[in-house]
Amino acid sequence: MDDRTTSTPTPSAGPVTTSPAAGVGLKQGLWAVVGFLICVEIASGILQGFYTPIFSDIAVHLGIQDADVNWFEAAQLIVSALCVPLLARLGDVIGHRRVLLLATAITALGSWMLAFSPTFSTFLIGWALQGAYVVWLPLEVAIIHRRTAASGQQARLTRRASGFLVAGLEIGVIIGALTSGALVAATSMTVLLMLPAIAVTACFAVIWFGVENVPGTSAGGIDWPGLGMITAVIGLVMAGLITIRLQGPASLPAWALILAGLVLVVPFVRIERARAEPLIDVRVLMQPAQWPVQLTAFLFGMSVLGAQIPLSTFARTDPATAGFGLGASAGFVSTLVGLYVISMAGGALLVPVLARLVGPRRSLVVASLLVGAGYALFLPFHDTTWQTMANMMVAGLGSGALVASLPAAAAAAAPPERTGFATGMTNATKTLGGAIASAVFAIALASTGSLEGPAAGHASLTGYLTVWAVCAATAFVAALCLLLVPRSALRD
Repeated sequence: MDDRTTSTPTPSAGPVTTSPAAGVGLKQGLWAVVGFLICVEIASGILQGFYTPIFSDIAVHLGIQDADVNWFEAAQLIVSALCVPLLARLGDVIGHRRVLLLATAITALGSWMLAFSPTFSTFLIGWALQGAYVVWLPLEVAIIHRRTAASGQQARLTRRASGFLVAGLEIGVIIGALTSGALVAATSMTVLLMLPAIAVTACFAVIWFGVENVPGTSAGGIDWPGLGMITAVIGLVMAGLITIRLQGPASLPAWALILAGLVLVVPFVRIERARAEPLIDVRVLMQPAQWPVQLTAFLFGMSVLGAQIPLSTFARTDPATAGFGLGASAGFVSTLVGLYVISMAGGALLVPVLARLVGPRRSLVVASLLVGAGYALFLPFHDTTWQTMANMMVAGLGSGALVASLPAAAAAAAPPERTGFATGMTNATKTLGGAIASAVFAIALASTGSLEGPAAGHASLTGYLTVWAVCAATAFVAALCLLLVPRSALRD
């Protein structure tokens, strides 16, 4: 699609005056692009939902222990955290569509590697490469935000489009989970794993033909010294967290790695502040309208990425032996996940309505409060299936709203030449929050110092209560942080 008459001019083009007719044309062209991007998000959801029901089957296919599957998550989190700042910055420099195509090609490569990987090592590499998909949503929001610059209602249209994108994502999660669960016993693992690879490959064609190319607006190139420094920081911290998961919280090497990573933050910030075109624009992140949004993304990542496995294991726990849990089957856990995903989709679609009723800033606060309330309800109410479903629906509504709203809020509060960076950082900080939470929750749920798995003993109810309390507390803190966003920063 080449909708040149309605594409957004660069900032150097000066003020733009649009007639009502031009505005209508822009909206029509915008929603065509959004339709194509929804297809991309459906594929993203398929990736996120497809593998979860079949992890044990994948372990059998590769001849590994179930516990070794945890390495897949660790590898993908590390790659995701490292690639998002680089690809987001690259989008501002060479154009968001081009980088979206690049990220899709990398994701497709990783997905095809999974289908034909004969060993654990090659599967691990493919899984890590597949992590490039995490930059899709931020880049899509940046494309929409820039394309609506001449509309006179940029923030409103971006929020509305983001809600549809996230709804597509959640639909994809349901499709992926149901498809893999239904077909795992009916076909070979190679054929089964080809399905998400086909979906991602099709996305490349959708982006190529459905989204017009707009050059980047940011001057300068890639900050390679900054990339090296942030790689060292994230690599050391993540290595420390993985070591904690393997050796327990008493591991001195683990804490030494984390401390070394934190110490490197100081020279990294100094280097980035001194550069004209940094990879991580610290000056943008420190703006009053930006840092609460990014901190919220970090805190939100702890629940949306870190709490899902504990919720699943709690539901599978047999109350007859452990004294708590739901004793649910794997099939019913899929139903719980589906309910949570549907509530997230509903929360994403309600974002424009909520923003009109209470304002953009307060809508973010309300979403954070819903997440906090949902997890806080688990503390007294966790004995029955209906209580669990109700709690997950409340948390899901808030989570869906935040997934849709945070990239749009970051874009609205960023300079035009930094929209890709700002939206990408919401995913990067969310990923870091989830990685930290996964390590903390693994420790909290361990009945002894061992983190080796169920054979070490049942997780205690106190551990689950700790998980839910942390998720609730971080969401409430995020709500307080969002109150500090200047009202003028999130207008429209």
